[in-house]
Amino acid sequence: MNLPNKLTMLRLIFVPFYVFFLLMTAIPHHYLIALIIFAAAAYTDHLDGKIARKHNMVTDFGKFADPLADKIMIFSALACFIQLGLTGAVVLIITAAREFAVTSVRLVAADKGKVVAANIWGKLKTVSQIAAVLAVMLLQYIMELSSLGIVHFENTPAVSAWFCIIGESLLWISVLFAVISGVIYICQNFEFIKNAK
Repeated sequence: MNLPNKLTMLRLIFVPFYVFFLLMTAIPHHYLIALIIFAAAAYTDHLDGKIARKHNMVTDFGKFADPLADKIMIFSALACFIQLGLTGAVVLIITAAREFAVTSVRLVAADKGKVVAANIWGKLKTVSQIAAVLAVMLLQYIMELSSLGIVHFENTPAVSAWFCIIGESLLWISVLFAVISGVIYICQNFEFIKNAK
């Protein structure tokens, strides 16, 4: 297994750790710890692709495992947000539906001996998702600092409400990117669906 693929596997290893800290609300600064671990996992996504392209280490395993690791990373964060009451299930449902649709196209293509890599729209979708998840955790950490008495707001409930609106808006922007990229992906690879038996 080459270095980019090891980094992809490392991203998967990070997942249970940031999920643990994200959900352990009794631990002080749990949002910050989860944010740092998630950011490290997201950085491996950037790093593995960069190394693979620069050193011509792109593999079929990487083309499949890299998007899979991204999905697990994002789905885990969204599921935690639902449990914490930071977003609704619809965000996860639409995001998952897009991923299942794209993965289905990939499987049909693979059956015909073709590996279909992610396109630029898929990368933009992933970046928007990572940015949204990081922003939600950062905003919640600021509110956690307020509850610990480290940061003071004149109107804490209003600030909390605005932070929730901002976080939810960013998540919905990432959903929009997911839908757009999914439609483009399916249209670009429609030949595999049309010729499927």
